[in-house]
This record gives sequence, structure tokens and C-alpha cells, in this order.
Amino acid sequence: MVTHRLTELPVDVLKVIEEAVGPVVGVEMVGAGHNSEIAARLRLGSGGSVFVKGLSQDHPRVWTQRREADVNRATCGLAPALLRHIRRGGWDLLVFEDLGGRHADYAPGSPDIALVLRAMRSLASAVAPPDVEIKTMPQRMSSYVTDPDDVRFFEGRALLHTDWKPDNVLVTDGRARLVDWAWASSGAPWIDPALWVVWLIVSGHSAGEAESLAALHPAWNSAPAHHIDAFAHAQERLWESIARSDRPHEWTHQVHAAAVVWAGHRSA
Repeated sequence: MVTHRLTELPVDVLKVIEEAVGPVVGVEMVGAGHNSEIAARLRLGSGGSVFVKGLSQDHPRVWTQRREADVNRATCGLAPALLRHIRRGGWDLLVFEDLGGRHADYAPGSPDIALVLRAMRSLASAVAPPDVEIKTMPQRMSSYVTDPDDVRFFEGRALLHTDWKPDNVLVTDGRARLVDWAWASSGAPWIDPALWVVWLIVSGHSAGEAESLAALHPAWNSAPAHHIDAFAHAQERLWESIARSDRPHEWTHQVHAAAVVWAGHRSA
């Protein structure tokens, strides 16, 4: 389900934010991303800027706000620092440092690929906080495997971002930083590079080229091949279900097509 994005910051939301961070002298609504009703860069009267994302408190996915806040401290500095978590006036708002930068380019030959790999390797040392309730990859993939026993292949304690759409990777100051942790999960450490494979194919890589890049992540080569096979086929089924949902966005069909290519490559 893609969340409807507001094109203007509601007056009541602005008031709540100003009570927390001081006067706002400029608002830039942001269109990228699909998990928030509100996404905005705010220029502060005191200087500098912050980034705000939010959902109404009665939104069915408002739980993603709490998850993103809870895992922020465990992201090895890859996520923007969370400055405030505001729950007032019917809204759930996260106020982050504003990273600036630009979205990553995954196209073949892009210098951003090395930066993304570096970030992914850094994240590999992160462990899901034991006091935070987040879904596991076996839970998330249970509906998409043909053999229910296959979900055990995805078990692990690594903190995973899982949403490697280029919009969620910002390149700034020579680093790749990761935003939108709404779907953070725990699981085997090779799963993030596996999920990246699909987006690399979307961006123009062949399945073999994409896997060669994923193999530069230390966890990839320690994963049994049949574990990755099972995951690739589960991804194909997952993206098929998303692409068939009511009013899917065009990009979901592109990702489904990429997942089909990857699953076919694993079966060859």
C-alpha cells in the first residue's frame, strides 16, 4: 500500500513543529518516498534545516514511525540523527537532521555503487536492538516461499534496512547515508545485498553483474547458494503480489520484472 503524500504542510502540523524546534521560515515538500503522508525539509529561523516525516495517528501504518525512531540509535550513523519524535494533535512526526545530498545512482559504472557497498558493509556490524519489536525476515517472507521450512534460511540477528530503492540512499559529503527505515527488520546479514540485487537489475545491470556486486559484501559469500535461491524466488512472488495490487505504481511492475529476471538467473 502506497501512502498518499500531502503536497502542502498542514497549518496545525507546522504549529506543532515550531513549538518543538522554533520558527520555520521556509518549507520544501519532498515527493520521493512512499511511506509517509508528510515529508518536508524545513528551513529554521535560527539557521540550518531539519527534515520531517509523518503520518496521522490513525493511519494503519503509523507503527512504522515508532519502528524508525526505535532503530535510529542502532544504525551505525548511517541514518540521519533523530532530533524529535512528536505525537500531538493527531499526528506522529519524526524530526531528523537534514542530510541534504542527492539520491544514489545505481546505473552501471556509477561511482555511487562503491559508496553504497561501503555503507552496506558498515551496516553489517549492526544488530537489531533486543528491546525493540521489529519483524523478522522469516515472518515477512513466510507467505512467499513454496516450502514453509525455507523461511529458516532467512533467520539472523542482523539489523537490515531492506528498502534499497535509490530514493532511500542519499549521497552526501562522499558518503552514502540511508533514510526511511520504516521496513527495518532482523535477519541473515546477506539479505540486504540480496535485496539490492533486484534494484541493480532495475537500474540496468544484468543479473550476473548485480550478483557480482553483491558478492563484494562479506556476508554474501558465506550464504549457502540454496538459501539465496529460495530468497530470490520469494522475492519474485512478493513483487508479483505488489504489482497485482489495486492501483499499483508503474515502478512496482519494473521491480517485479527485475525480480523475475533474478529468479530465472538463480534457476539457470
